[in-house]
This record gives sequence, C-alpha cells and structure tokens, in this order.
Amino acid sequence: MAQITNKEKNFISAVVYLHDCAGQVETFFDRLLARLEEHFDYYEIVAVNDGCTDDTVVRLKEFAAGRMEKPLTILNMSLHQGVEQAMNAGLDAAIGDFVLEFDSLDTPYPAEMIWQAYETALTGFDVVTVSPSRQKTVSKAFYTLFNAFSNSIYKLESDAFRLVSRRAINRVKAISENLPYRKAAYAASGLACKTLHFEGSIRGQQEARLDKAIDSLALYTNAGYKISFGISCLMALLTLIALVYTVVVWLVGEPVTGWTTTMLVLSGGLAGMFVILTIAVKYLSLLVDLVFRKQAYLIESIEKIQK
Repeated sequence: MAQITNKEKNFISAVVYLHDCAGQVETFFDRLLARLEEHFDYYEIVAVNDGCTDDTVVRLKEFAAGRMEKPLTILNMSLHQGVEQAMNAGLDAAIGDFVLEFDSLDTPYPAEMIWQAYETALTGFDVVTVSPSRQKTVSKAFYTLFNAFSNSIYKLESDAFRLVSRRAINRVKAISENLPYRKAAYAASGLACKTLHFEGSIRGQQEARLDKAIDSLALYTNAGYKISFGISCLMALLTLIALVYTVVVWLVGEPVTGWTTTMLVLSGGLAGMFVILTIAVKYLSLLVDLVFRKQAYLIESIEKIQK
C-alpha cells in the first residue's frame, strides 16, 4: 500500500468504551490506531474504563507504551455506570472536530469503513452511522416500533460505531447534558444523518437495555402520547356504551340486571386510568432525572499515557 503523505488536518477523537474486554484490546486498538495514523495528522484516543474487573486497562497501557506515539487518555469511572453514561463522559473529554464513538471492541466491519465514515461526513453529514446489513430479530422489532412513533426522518437501527461532528455534539448537549440514548438524540437533533452498511451482523450487547429502550421511547417518540390517547378513547367509548345501555333500559322499563356489565366497565375504566398514570409517572421520572440530576456520571481519575 502506498504511503499517504497528504493527511487530513482536522482533529479527530476516538472515544472507546471498555468493560471487561481484555481479550480484544490489542486487536481493536492496533486496528484503530493503524487507520488513524494512516489518514490523520492530529488525533487522540479516549478510552473510558467503566469499572473493568479484569486486566483490560493493564493490557491497554502496555499497548500504548509499546505502540502509540501520541498520548492516550484513560477515563476511570468511579463505578460501573453503563455504556451511555460512560460514553457521555468520554464525549465531554474529547476535543476533536469529529468524534468516533465505539460502544464495544467488536469489529465485524472492514477497518476501511472508519475512513469511509469520515469521508461521508465531509460531504455534509453531521452524523454517520455504520450498521450491519442483518439485524437481530429483537433489535429489528424495537427499532421498527421506535421509528414508527419517532418524528425524525432518519430511521434508527443497530450500529457498530458512529462518527459525529462537533456541531452535532454541541447541538445535543445544548438540549440536555445527560443523554440517556445518544443515537436517538443525534437523529432528533435536526442535523443531517447518514447510515453506511456492511455485510454481516453484530453481537448482542451484554448489558441489559430494557430500561434504555423504555426511556428512549418516552423521550424521543410520541409513543406514550398515542398509547395514552388510544386508551382514553377506548375508555370513553366504553363509558358511552354504558350510558346508552342505561338509557335504553330506562326507556324500555325493564329492571337493571347488568351488574356484571357495570362492574366490567368500572374495572376497565380503572385499569385504563392506572395505565395512563403509569405512563405519566414515567415521563415525570425522566424529567426529574434530566432536569435535577446535575452530576450525570462519576469519574475517579484521568490518566495520560505517553510513550
């Protein structure tokens, strides 16, 4: 391969999430570093240690000492806080004009797609997502539901990594400092997004994502409103039917013997009311977290590793 002499001058950051992935460290960072060195004069790598209990960080430091010419930043979270919070910390530490976000060290995509994502961003896209051509059934079902209720013209799907511009980061941070679901926030930012596909699939995340899925549906879609509205309409219809039934019985002059029907309507009404209250409480809980929880993540220490 010919040596690239005219490298990009934009500063690019790579934020990498780490949690008990010692066996993948050397392979991933060697692959990433090769692409950064090949194409960019100015870059940084920010690794977020989200409470690793194995020798992931030790291996990374050994790799940096023997392989990296530029400094490596390691954010050591105070405790295991999950992908989203840890990556938010990494984004706050990154200083690049563009930021690569790697939520895991799995690499089912060709390494060249890192550069391809950057080239795509230069054509006018603030968010470039690299996704597999084959989606897992559960993920596909969730994103189908999410996209059906989302107001964004950009459809979400499972992804391996993404590249975002500084403008995209600033835009979503201006909306909220604490992002419970970054890629949904990017899609809802109003900036241009693009998805690149590679042949294959990605492994499922080890971390449970049910809470995040519920939060994202409440925050970034109108699913809660539509469900509440549908339940309200159903309850109103049942109430109207009960009213018509009562009037008919009164006009005919027959005794009211529909105790079971009355109790069914009352039970259904109460059930619907509690469902609506549950959705309302979920929204209020999210609002409290987003507005009043000032400290979104906890960092124990920051290390600069330089050869």
